[in-house]
Amino acid sequence: MGHNVARGIAPLVAVLMLAGCSSAPDGGAAARDQPAGKAGGSAPAGARDGAEGARLGGRGTPCALPVTFRTAADWTAEKVTAGDEDDVFSSLARQGSVTLVCEVDAKPAGNIGFLRVWTGEGGGSPREVLEGFMADEKNAGTIRYRKTEAGEFPAVEVTYLITSELLDEPKKERALAVAAPGGAVVLHLGGLDTQEHEQMLPAYELARKSMAATG
Repeated sequence: MGHNVARGIAPLVAVLMLAGCSSAPDGGAAARDQPAGKAGGSAPAGARDGAEGARLGGRGTPCALPVTFRTAADWTAEKVTAGDEDDVFSSLARQGSVTLVCEVDAKPAGNIGFLRVWTGEGGGSPREVLEGFMADEKNAGTIRYRKTEAGEFPAVEVTYLITSELLDEPKKERALAVAAPGGAVVLHLGGLDTQEHEQMLPAYELARKSMAATG
């Protein structure tokens, strides 16, 4: 079972400050469960070429979600459980109307970063959910929204730059939102820097294109 997210985030607040990330650090990790991908050695090409791993989100997978999607080869999934609302660290796991519930880690595939899945029970269109999510991205700039599709869902995607005096240069991030039957879902891709972000894009695109409602 997933542990309190504070146990994973607390030791890495310094990384959060250095990386200039909101929400949770891309160099960090929350409590880990069983991997969604295959165990064993790394395969750096997996993050870059979109090679498929496991399907995540359904019953029996590390993260039970309102949607399912394919992970890239060798990426591993971790369930995240937010703590008490009064817990200072659990606030990092809440952004807008959604809560961080799952991290898919790229490190076993040779990259530094995560696909993060955030969910919420409230209503609202994908654009409204995403705008609420972005309202808590305090260092975000050059924000651009566009309509897209995520598997069987209409979706809205946002691309933006994170800037901070602690960063050598702005870094790219992106997220998309869908309204699934089981609730709102935001899929976010960060990365240690823009180079890592771009190398992980095939994994993000694989998740986006393979997204379906949980059966």
